[in-house]
Amino acid sequence: MLFTPLKLPGAFLIEPEIKADERGFFARVFCEREFEQHGLNTRFVQCNISHNASKGTLRGMHYQRPPHGEIKIVRCVQGSAFDVVIDLRPNSKTRGLWEGIELSARNQRMLYVPDGFAQGFITLEDDTQLFYQMSEFYVPEAAAGVRWNDPAFKISWPLQPKVIVERDACYPDFLIGSAELA
Repeated sequence: MLFTPLKLPGAFLIEPEIKADERGFFARVFCEREFEQHGLNTRFVQCNISHNASKGTLRGMHYQRPPHGEIKIVRCVQGSAFDVVIDLRPNSKTRGLWEGIELSARNQRMLYVPDGFAQGFITLEDDTQLFYQMSEFYVPEAAAGVRWNDPAFKISWPLQPKVIVERDACYPDFLIGSAELA
């Protein structure tokens, strides 16, 4: 696997090394040793799938408040999505900055999302599925988020959402100087 650090410290783009032949291809998408060599968490307690019927479905920007903060590995197993992470860590030099990566079944890329980051995506095709590996169990009382179009972040989404739930559309403004995740 190829591990490329993103501009937000702790976040990585992970690309499997594809071994292709006349049958198709084979690729390793997780190896405890390789993750540990890059200083990345290797304990995952829960896996989730997000199926999205329509292009333009936006989910996010989600995180869990301490002490239930979570690390995620996100990959697209069907269709494509523009996945965004925002650094919300109180003492980070990149607090409030975001980065977006296209994940697709074609490119096989994965995104390693550190604890203290919000994460979300917009689908670029109908029938898009994302697969998540989670380092912590979901705790409903710790679930939180920031608004996808909060002016504090100035995220440049590739298209306007057509499908978004009220909760994701109505998160309050995030104050960059706040200690929300402290």
